[in-house]
Amino acid sequence: MPHCRREREAAPGHSLFLFTSPLLYCVLVAANALVWAQADPSSTQFEKASEAMRTGDLDTAATGFEAVVRQKPGFAEGHFNLGLVNEERGRFGDAIASFQKALALKPHLHGANLFLGITEFRLNHLEKAHTAVEKETAGYPKDASAWMWLGVVCLAQDKPEDAAEALDKAVKLKPDDGDILYHRGRAHLLVSKNSYARMFEVDPGSWRVHRVLAQANAEADRHVEAIAEYEAAIKLASTQPGLHEEIGSEYRNANKIPEAEQAFRRELEIDPNNVLAKYKLGAIALEQGDGAKGKELIEAALREKPGLIHADYNLGRAQMLLGEDAAAAEHLQRAATTDSDPEVVEQAWYQLGTVYRRLHRMDEARNAMETFQKLKDEGAKSSQQALENYRKAHPDAQEAAPVPENPQ
Repeated sequence: MPHCRREREAAPGHSLFLFTSPLLYCVLVAANALVWAQADPSSTQFEKASEAMRTGDLDTAATGFEAVVRQKPGFAEGHFNLGLVNEERGRFGDAIASFQKALALKPHLHGANLFLGITEFRLNHLEKAHTAVEKETAGYPKDASAWMWLGVVCLAQDKPEDAAEALDKAVKLKPDDGDILYHRGRAHLLVSKNSYARMFEVDPGSWRVHRVLAQANAEADRHVEAIAEYEAAIKLASTQPGLHEEIGSEYRNANKIPEAEQAFRRELEIDPNNVLAKYKLGAIALEQGDGAKGKELIEAALREKPGLIHADYNLGRAQMLLGEDAAAAEHLQRAATTDSDPEVVEQAWYQLGTVYRRLHRMDEARNAMETFQKLKDEGAKSSQQALENYRKAHPDAQEAAPVPENPQ
């Protein structure tokens, strides 16, 4: 029972999220039911039961479908609908019996194995649930919900690798489904966690262990701890590509600019094709006022990997340092209107105001500065609100919540 309960706590309501609408019950069996209804004089009972499903009157619907299957015991869709109603009513044993009867009459009835599996899942009959849902995926391999439920069942069985495989298939069929994306992310997170745990067991002194710990610290904005782990990794694997670029980024986040510059240069000695090291070295050159070197490195990086983050802003800054104000204005305009980082957008407007003044475009300069000031005020207000919210949530805290470092 714990696995089933944990799954439902992680995603409340997911056991019914996709197919519990009474209207959808009817849609699932509409085609076959319509053929039967047109040919059978007792179709009125089926129609009334279906209408009761649509309105949520499950007891009336159940009574109606029970009458239908008594009159037509070979009508698979009638048993299926009765199973759906009983599943919704929480009468899982009756629901399972109806789904099994429907499948005995029509083994490939779309949805029957899926709902049989869902009902078994709700009873924590995980092996039975897996068998039923797997049959649905075999019979209907383009049914995203079937693959999703196979993944959900595998997660409950502590089989994250199998779950990830099923959920990868589901997401290809429905790329924007929030439930599929949630379960898929959870499955891959568990696969990653298990993989790292195994790595720690088999090789606890590996440089990879230090790198994983460093990356975890970096993601949590613990830059000093990240640097220490990267340094330990580099001692064990001093020429491993990527390590010096990653520690360089952490040095930069910790405002250790000389160390960052040295790390990026060392990375390029090891791997001259490391685009990020080249790009970040260019950004440091700009901070040091060397527009020519910064532009050279940034443009070289962009030739290898177009679309690097904040590229227009950094190129605009480089061209400002070189006195190429018209070209700088074009890049800064793009940064101000397309960059995803609010702080970069704010600074882009400020730099635009400066460039426009140099170009004697005074109205545009004034508008740019007004936009900058507006964004700055909004940012200050937002930060103050965030601080107040933090203090309310942490009344015993002695200091304000830490503010994340700006991205490059």
